[in-house]
Amino acid sequence: MSLLTALDRKHTIAPEGYSRWLIPPAALAVHLCIGQAYATSVYKNSFIKHFDASQTSIGIIFSIAIVMLGLSAAVAGTWVEANGPRKAMFVSACFWASGFLVSALGIGTEQLWLVYLGYGVIGGIGLGIGYISPVSTLIKWFPDRPGLATGLAIMGFGGGALIASPASRQLLSAYDENYDPNVATSVADGHALVLLFLTLGIAYFLIMMFGVANIRVPAPGWRPAGWEPSSVTAKPLVTAASVSAASAIRTRSFWLLWVVLFCNVTAGIGILEQASPMIQDFFRVDGVSSVSVAAAGGFVGVLSLFNMAGRFAWSSTSDHVGRRPIYMLYLGAGMVMYLLLATVGDAATALFVVLAGIILSFYGGGFATVPAYLRDLFGTYQVGAIHGRLLTAWSAAGIAGPLIINRFLDAQGKPGSLTSAAYQPALFTMVGVLAIGFVANLLIRPVPERFHEPSGTTTPLEKEAAA
Repeated sequence: MSLLTALDRKHTIAPEGYSRWLIPPAALAVHLCIGQAYATSVYKNSFIKHFDASQTSIGIIFSIAIVMLGLSAAVAGTWVEANGPRKAMFVSACFWASGFLVSALGIGTEQLWLVYLGYGVIGGIGLGIGYISPVSTLIKWFPDRPGLATGLAIMGFGGGALIASPASRQLLSAYDENYDPNVATSVADGHALVLLFLTLGIAYFLIMMFGVANIRVPAPGWRPAGWEPSSVTAKPLVTAASVSAASAIRTRSFWLLWVVLFCNVTAGIGILEQASPMIQDFFRVDGVSSVSVAAAGGFVGVLSLFNMAGRFAWSSTSDHVGRRPIYMLYLGAGMVMYLLLATVGDAATALFVVLAGIILSFYGGGFATVPAYLRDLFGTYQVGAIHGRLLTAWSAAGIAGPLIINRFLDAQGKPGSLTSAAYQPALFTMVGVLAIGFVANLLIRPVPERFHEPSGTTTPLEKEAAA
């Protein structure tokens, strides 16, 4: 069997008796790698100095990647459903690794546009395809616990920075003898950044191949022992019907959920993109921060823990309390956390970390719960493709969140001179954004029957198996 043939969907069908608990590690192998996107703030200041650019110019790298994530997920969602997770994850690994290699070339030649193209466009495509393929597969393996299933996979994406953040600091220290993670003003030189991106690109490709080799899809008609599909309709907003991706985007519920995801992501992603400099700025007195670069990098890791834990804990909780109530928590309590962060966040480092951590747990929980929310509203028929289309909200938020933060900060002063007061306008703006999402969530209703597919509609895999 050739490599290309092995990637075909028909060769990924699990044999009888295959344990579904072998699937989460394969999904995690991909999501832990692409979750590196959340660790970009660790070397943000090094990029600013190397390219002699503004915070906004460097922040655009992250924004482009998130935009391409949503667009590629939307465009490739139906292709992923038709071709299966193994081929999709392989394509994702190729794009993700290539993005790092092209970015390394851009850093070495001091061409910022190549970093936009590499990490932003090419890497962003890998992000989008790699993000949706394990998620839609896990939902099919865990129809009885969709919140738990999506939490297992997307927990890895949130936890990617937990590995990438300290690994990046250690690699930069090894590649640049003048780089000291314990000194707040220390930045890595261009040579070290090139080697960092080359190392990460190769390592991530190899790790993602583990997921490619081990992913499986359930056989047509498979269901967990003792589970009956009729039981899913016992909860509000849950349907046993099937809705196609084309029909889903014509419903009001889809676009209300799009607004909910956009608001939740916008509020959290601005902090993530600015996390390392932000904690240093909040505790800066007379131009000197009491938080070192190493501690700030550790803060990124702590946020990753909250992000990762929230994805699993909150999404699992949603299986019991329902999707709409859990989003009321994310958005409502999130407003309170942002108000506290803006007004008393600089009172103590521990308080700042706790408030930011809770915000990021809601942010992560929102990502992990939304595929289950989609499954409840539209069924499993084309949930991966619908999820891909919904992720355009992440694309829009990837622009809005960092732009709000960076525009306010650029108006307040230069990096290294900002204090907590410089962040207040942006944080208060996020409170209003979350309020809009809170209202949109309350307006979501079950999908009308006119959008349901006829009884007996089959998935691409079932059609292939019957042929």
